[in-house]
Amino acid sequence: MQQGREEKLEEEEEGDGGPEKALEKSPFQLTAGDVYDISSVVGRDLLQLSAGPQLPAALSRLQFRIVRVLEMLEALVSESSLVEEQLRMERDSLRLELQALRAEGARGSAQQLSLGPDKMVIDLTDPNRPRFTLQELRDVLQERNQLKAQLLVVQEELQCYKRYIVKSAKN
Repeated sequence: MQQGREEKLEEEEEGDGGPEKALEKSPFQLTAGDVYDISSVVGRDLLQLSAGPQLPAALSRLQFRIVRVLEMLEALVSESSLVEEQLRMERDSLRLELQALRAEGARGSAQQLSLGPDKMVIDLTDPNRPRFTLQELRDVLQERNQLKAQLLVVQEELQCYKRYIVKSAKN
């Protein structure tokens, strides 16, 4: 009876792609539903680990799926580390440019003539001239902050997945 129900479940899953399809996706294309599908597949495989003739096949399937999940997590960690490093480099670059702009403004460059409170003439041949408007700097900083927030969310999700895998492995 149990065997018949499992075969029916597998047939249904094959018809609509099933939860196993989530294991074939790129880690960067996963949705929350895919994570639950993967959890369901691994949980089902864990339940099938009982003494009997199907034990070697169930162990093999489970091992493959756990390795795949770990590969997905590794890809996510690598990507988040890369994004974090890029954000760090961008922040440092912006900080240096901002310091240069402040220094330029503070010493009142001889090449710039004040035309009023909001107007300035800039020598375009000066290699140290300001290259970004204040609004452009604000936009870049805002985008950086959004990316940083997204990175934190991804890192939190990754920690949840790691805890779940460790918890599942202990059980």
